[in-house]
This record gives sequence, structure tokens and C-alpha cells, in this order.
Amino acid sequence: MQPNIGIKPENLTAVSHILNGILADEFLLYTKTRNAHWNVEGPDFHDKHKFFEAQYEALDEIMDSVAERIRTLGHYAPGTLKAFLQLTHLTEQSREKNDSQGFIRELLADHETLIIAMRENIDRFANEYKDAGTSDFITGLMEDHEKMAWMLRSHLR
Repeated sequence: MQPNIGIKPENLTAVSHILNGILADEFLLYTKTRNAHWNVEGPDFHDKHKFFEAQYEALDEIMDSVAERIRTLGHYAPGTLKAFLQLTHLTEQSREKNDSQGFIRELLADHETLIIAMRENIDRFANEYKDAGTSDFITGLMEDHEKMAWMLRSHLR
């Protein structure tokens, strides 16, 4: 049964489609952050191992909230690796070195990509699709990513 929340069905579909891409990006970023946690090496291993753990735990909560927003809008969230890889705007990386600085630079770039994509959709959700709730939701997610990016960026100074 479709939700009756004052948003046209075609707008719910369009918003959910965009959110599917965001969820895929979140999943790929989560996976890359887990990889950093598992495989980081160097004299700062313990500190960065813990740091990446905190970041992937935050991303896990974000993924769940995006999937739940999609379900709230009456659509199904993608849930397979194949779907995520088809929908994501990010790329997988294969690394030659497992140093913290390399992981941090890569993850920072991905967070910034997500921030830009979210910022571009805030007004679109509110104005074009008449979905102020998703606009507000994405604004909060963008702020979460801005903080995570700041944390990553601070390790590069």
C-alpha cells in the first residue's frame, strides 16, 4: 500500500530513485572504511584502526536511516552488492600500500563527493518533488558527512 503523505506517487518514485543512489554510495563508503579498518598498517596502526572503526559504525547507522527513508516513501531499498555497484557514484580502489594517509585521502574524497551530491539535491527534493521531509533528512546526512570529512581532513595536517 502506497503512503498517503501529500506527495504525488511519481515524486515518491523519483525521490526514492535518488535515495537508492545515495544508499549505494553510503554502502560503498562503508565497505571502503571497513577495509581501511581491517588493513591499515604503520606506526599509527592502533589509533587509525580505532578511528576507522568509529567512522564505519557511523556509516552503518547512516545506511540504515537511508534505507528506512526509502521504505517510508513506499519503495524498496536496494540490498544486493550487484545493485549497489550499479547505483553508486563512487569507485572501488585497489591499494598497493595500506598506509593511513592513503586511506584517509581516499575516504575524504568520497565523503566530499557525497556532500556535493546531497547539497545538489536538497532544494530539488523540496521544490521540484515537494518533499520537505527528505530535503531535511538529506541536509542532516550532509552535515554528518561534513563532520566526518572534517575528522578525516584533520589527520592530513
